[in-house]
Amino acid sequence: MNCQKLLVCAAVTLGLAGVSFSASAATTSAWCSSGKPIRFAEVGWDSGKFFTEIARYVVEKGYGCKTETVGGSNSITTGAVATNDLQVFVEYWNGRTSAIEAAAKEGKIKVIGDLVKGGSVEGFYVPEYVVKGDPKRGLKPIAADLKSVSQLQSYSKIFIDPEDPSKGSFLNCPIGWQCESDNTQKLKAYQLDKEYSNTHPGTGAAMDATISSAYERGKPILYYYFQPSTLLARYPSIRLDEPAFNEACWKTINNSKDANPCPSASPITNLKILVSTPFANGDPSITDFLSKMSLPMSAVSQALSSMGSSKVDPRTLAVQYIKSNPQELATWVPASVAQKVEASISK
Repeated sequence: MNCQKLLVCAAVTLGLAGVSFSASAATTSAWCSSGKPIRFAEVGWDSGKFFTEIARYVVEKGYGCKTETVGGSNSITTGAVATNDLQVFVEYWNGRTSAIEAAAKEGKIKVIGDLVKGGSVEGFYVPEYVVKGDPKRGLKPIAADLKSVSQLQSYSKIFIDPEDPSKGSFLNCPIGWQCESDNTQKLKAYQLDKEYSNTHPGTGAAMDATISSAYERGKPILYYYFQPSTLLARYPSIRLDEPAFNEACWKTINNSKDANPCPSASPITNLKILVSTPFANGDPSITDFLSKMSLPMSAVSQALSSMGSSKVDPRTLAVQYIKSNPQELATWVPASVAQKVEASISK
């Protein structure tokens, strides 16, 4: 280097060294270099499993890390991220769990990324054939004008509760899920708690099995669900209109036991990734990747449909997605990392 002055030379040299260090840091994992595995929460629903396997594959093949998944309820695994017993929880519904919000404010957890471009939606659903019929199966519409939750009081005899035929049945989430308490408040706010039984499946799998059974038999069912999901990708469904999102009313629904909640749809929710703060601070390269990992809703729905119809396991589906969408991978990680991931797939 032909420098006129020593100070200029030193400055340029230090600047180049900084660039070199930054580039190296972006393509290596400080956590994994120490030999420690990255421990992921084992999420219990299909979209979370799919996202988790994409993240694990990129981390393993692109950054040379070891990973593990650890099972447990949502409250247990998210709590384990706050204590750094787990490092990553994929697919957290932002702003929905007070314990997580508190942990984030205390600096124990970082909430990063946007897994689905445009966010996620949830609500009260009915099978499409209830409203439109299904000529292929000889099903005629039984509630042709049903569009809104405001009409459900008049349709309780259609969605009859077999254990209490005087009421309709609303299939809620399992007890312990955040959506269960939100929906219980919504039933009050929509004045449906007198006409409908608040039915709780024991598990997420039992919830899906109940809905799937109704679809396969062509029976009417009113239930809560969310997108993206394997079930809604597989079964044509109609989300009933709800009153517009109202921030003040939402506070009487979400994380609330208000005796008189007022009506509000759930907000469109950004799906985030939780990482423990020690991990995020100690491994900026992996954290940067996780913060950039984002998929279009259409791609997620298509992938989840494959999980439902073809029974493709999440890991295989994750690899297929990465292979088919190198342009997406290129926006998540540096080129040298993307090359390692792509090379591992082509072997």
